[in-house]
Amino acid sequence: MITIRPAKEQDFSEIWRIFKDVIAKGDTYVNRAETTAKEAHDKWMAKEATTFVAEIAGKIVGAYLLRPNRVDRGSHVANASYIVDQNTRGLGVGKTLANHSIESAKAAGYKAMQFNFVVATNEAAVNLWKNVGFRIIGTIPSGFNHATLGYVDAHIMFREL
Repeated sequence: MITIRPAKEQDFSEIWRIFKDVIAKGDTYVNRAETTAKEAHDKWMAKEATTFVAEIAGKIVGAYLLRPNRVDRGSHVANASYIVDQNTRGLGVGKTLANHSIESAKAAGYKAMQFNFVVATNEAAVNLWKNVGFRIIGTIPSGFNHATLGYVDAHIMFREL
């Protein structure tokens, strides 16, 4: 069973472990493989973001952070980032995080959610977001420098809440 709860400072080491593995592949996140733990901490534990972790049997297997997509007059649209432990892919962690983030965004008063950069070759993510109500509203041609494929497109995805 997957449970989701707000992240605590002491959870960062597990968030960092998962994030480091994700960015090392160079196929989904814009962050360079050499990103430091401090840089990751500044992103995942930022005070302007709310971070949640997913657990299976008390072990952290994923996380997401929720924040305004823009400041001031754009702050009614949420943005989020997600990571899932590679050893638990296919168990529904991503979908559980996605649904929880949508409900959290609604509860926080956001009117919509937007992802500014979904790598087009990351078909699992694109399909997941479509399955939970997001649609592609734009594509950045060759917007992402994929570690093995070179330059590939990136999508902007959006859904109203």
